[in-house]
Amino acid sequence: MSVIDNDISQQLQAKVLQAISTGNSLTIKAGGSKDFYGRKVSADSVLSLAQHQGIISYEPTELVIKARAGTPLKDIQQALAENRQMLAFEPPVYNEKTTLGGTLAGNFSGPRRPYTGAARDYVLGTTIINGKAELLSFGGEVMKNVAGYDVSRLMTGALGTLGVIMDASIKVVPMPEAEITLVQSITITEALAKLHQWSGLPLPISASCFYQNRLYIRLSGIEKAINNAGQLIGGEQLNNAHEFWRSICNQTHPFFQSQHALWRFSLASNTPALSLTGDMLYEWGGALRWLKSDLSSQEIRCNDLLLNGHTTLYCSNAQRDAVFQALPAPLLALHRRLKQAFDPHGIFNIGRMYAEF
Repeated sequence: MSVIDNDISQQLQAKVLQAISTGNSLTIKAGGSKDFYGRKVSADSVLSLAQHQGIISYEPTELVIKARAGTPLKDIQQALAENRQMLAFEPPVYNEKTTLGGTLAGNFSGPRRPYTGAARDYVLGTTIINGKAELLSFGGEVMKNVAGYDVSRLMTGALGTLGVIMDASIKVVPMPEAEITLVQSITITEALAKLHQWSGLPLPISASCFYQNRLYIRLSGIEKAINNAGQLIGGEQLNNAHEFWRSICNQTHPFFQSQHALWRFSLASNTPALSLTGDMLYEWGGALRWLKSDLSSQEIRCNDLLLNGHTTLYCSNAQRDAVFQALPAPLLALHRRLKQAFDPHGIFNIGRMYAEF
């Protein structure tokens, strides 16, 4: 770390120590682009990582990039693009302030997620500040160095409730040689059947989306494989496909522009179409389903088809309490023990995931 970076780390540790001594709570924040996500937190003060940014190291030949948590994702993507590389999990960039730390804290992944893996799958190592104000490093910068209990991946998706992500090493991948998107008009029942069938075939699918009786399939890889897959899948080639997928990934598509509550359902891909009042968009081969609706949380979560999946109130101007599905007692107990181990004084992002921690 540079001298400036060491200064920032020490300042952040000092603020955590102060919070411990005074019994105050802290909200971890960098760019703030994901403030809408999770339960509303009423903390005594903000622990800002906005100035803790910059790419620490990047080895294109090793396919690894290490950056500080406050680094804007667009800066990382630009550096990778110059070497025709990318983040395999295609994270959403909500605005210019979307950062690496926030992306990892929420385990945010985009359209490629079911075909290449989630953000958590590409985290090789992290440096964190825990609830004792200790600066700790976990994992490594190459896959073979990751051993023992994988704290780095535990931090990915914890929404800052276990500690402050200071920096992370991420495995990156080459950009595909070629890419096309095919579109066909089809019913949702037919689309789900086809998506389930294609999932069992060696096809270079890198994204799928169904909305308003139109099925979009993105194919990525070598040109010959794409052409062969395109003949099997069928449909018309979409112009401006890059812009379309960017609008889905970054949620600038008209579907996401609404005052209605936005729900996110994670289900088995072959789950039948949901009969819920509202507008719905399907991704991830049918496994991710977005719903815009004014239905109550109780009305939605009592739907029989949702019982074997996970339901999240992704964004709402009115409701901010029952955001995540209730945890079974054994799993809730495990979460509490983790919280106690990493944040024994209970100062980080209290209540952001669940009221209990």
